[in-house]
Amino acid sequence: MTDRAFALLDSLGVLCITGVDAQRYLQGQLSADIGALSPGESTLAGLHTAQGRVIAILRVIAADPQRYWLVLPTDLIATVLTRLQRYVLRAKVLMEDRSHDHRVVGLWQGLQRQLCVLSTDEPNPAGTAVAPQHWWSAEVTAGLPQVFAASSEHFTAQMLNLDLVGGVSFTKGCYTGQEVVARSHYRGRVKRRLQGFSTDQTLPLQPGERRLLPDGRLLEVVMAVPAADGGQLLLGVAPLPAPAPDAEPAVDHSDEGNTAHPLLPAQHMPLPYPLSPAQ
Repeated sequence: MTDRAFALLDSLGVLCITGVDAQRYLQGQLSADIGALSPGESTLAGLHTAQGRVIAILRVIAADPQRYWLVLPTDLIATVLTRLQRYVLRAKVLMEDRSHDHRVVGLWQGLQRQLCVLSTDEPNPAGTAVAPQHWWSAEVTAGLPQVFAASSEHFTAQMLNLDLVGGVSFTKGCYTGQEVVARSHYRGRVKRRLQGFSTDQTLPLQPGERRLLPDGRLLEVVMAVPAADGGQLLLGVAPLPAPAPDAEPAVDHSDEGNTAHPLLPAQHMPLPYPLSPAQ
């Protein structure tokens, strides 16, 4: 890939949040510290249920303190917009689905990657156009999760490693689902986390699919992309592996009522960060 490249990410849409209360409102709804963003900066953030389940993972881009872009999969746009509008009450904030007149572009500049929101009448960025697969492959190898309609409300923030990739603030104060997320952080080790795998299987794996790993652990697919040499790279939530080579396999008994999950011949793929939070 050249030093400058871009991919048009048609599977992502955008919500625009504006108003004098935009920052304060998002701060009370999302898990990241929105108030810490300067204009032009962005962060991953989770939108959670009151029970701490992740409804959606958003890339929040601060245009200015009164205007934010929320980038997320198009199949969750309506769900997220409805959820956010439910809690507006008297806040001076306007929420709009702007996917019809804006598009999301993944940019590479040297080793740096970023998402950019452009209006449909703006030209494409300078650089070489590449397939969206290149962007999603980079997301998988970076261990950056995404939630789709098929997997919405399946996981907690820690299961998706949001606490390890900057998507959760434990100091900013309350937001929907905050008590559950904080309890998991302060009271003990998370038993199931997002992990990377590679497989020779070519039949596309879909978000939400459940498969048995060779060591008996039950995995739920979060994201999967074709690998350059065939097969697939994927992120999935599974119990953490046994801590020692001579330990018993980490069999997951959380789904004993339904054992008819097909085997997935997969190998561990290291992620670029440790699977434990900094305390």
